Amino acid sequence: MKIGFLIIDMQTIHLEGLDKQKIERASEYINYVSDTLRSNHQLVIHIHDIEGMTESNRDVFDTVPEIQVQDTDIIVSKESSNAFWQTELEQVLLKHEVELVILAGFAAEQCVLFTYNGASERGFKPVILQNGILSKHHDVITSTYRDRNLISHPVIKYLLN
Repeated sequence: MKIGFLIIDMQTIHLEGLDKQKIERASEYINYVSDTLRSNHQLVIHIHDIEGMTESNRDVFDTVPEIQVQDTDIIVSKESSNAFWQTELEQVLLKHEVELVILAGFAAEQCVLFTYNGASERGFKPVILQNGILSKHHDVITSTYRDRNLISHPVIKYLLN
């Protein structure tokens, strides 16, 4: 089974004001899963929300330093909450024959959730990486997990074997 890992909006501008420890903890899970998937020839895609980006503020739209980005990773830019909306994401996943889409990143109640729904609507099997999502609202993580498919990092390793 081909897996696509979507790391959503883990950018400096979007994570401003978030607890540094929470960012580091989620990043550990995200980096672990990224490394596991890369070493098994799976797809790692960084989704960047570029709404409001100009030439003068371009640097704050970079991926936060806690997240490892490799040359083999794909970067998809978006301007709406659903990373499938008016982007090449669906075509990229289809080209690589991805079936299972793992989602992580920011913001749990918006871009992660809307992209999860977008993946489902397009026939992909979406799952949320447990401990890999962030929000500025502490109570949102639990409600985002509710009634959605979750995956923990040890299961990903198991799936690949």
